[in-house]
Amino acid sequence: MNSHKDSPMTPESPTGDLMLRTLAMPADTNPSGDIFGGWLLSQMDVGGSLLAAEHAGSRVATVAVESMKFHLPVYVGDVLCCYATLHRVGRTSMTVEVQAWVLRGGGARERLLVTDGLFTYVAMDDQGLPRPVPPLATRHLET
Repeated sequence: MNSHKDSPMTPESPTGDLMLRTLAMPADTNPSGDIFGGWLLSQMDVGGSLLAAEHAGSRVATVAVESMKFHLPVYVGDVLCCYATLHRVGRTSMTVEVQAWVLRGGGARERLLVTDGLFTYVAMDDQGLPRPVPPLATRHLET
């Protein structure tokens, strides 16, 4: 695997809105001692769903993980930051691009892209049925 800095396709900085920031803990490791990929997928899903729910103005359900690429391992002590961008909006669904970056090391921390993926969410009404979502241009992130 190429290092992060050697990859021509790897962005130098995150894109999208910071939706989640958390610390990778020992309880989140796999048998090899690295952070378990399922934990990382879960954090990315939370980050993506927050953006989708803000856009929809309602709860959302995850219906697909269209793609996910693991670039680098995540280690205990890394600060995981999930950035999300609304990629596509359909009638009731939204596709969100999620980038997972880590801050690694003490002092002047190194920032590395570790994983990215595309998640699809469907907006739900109070009865749990799909509901229409606003067009892409009308999204405003809560601050």
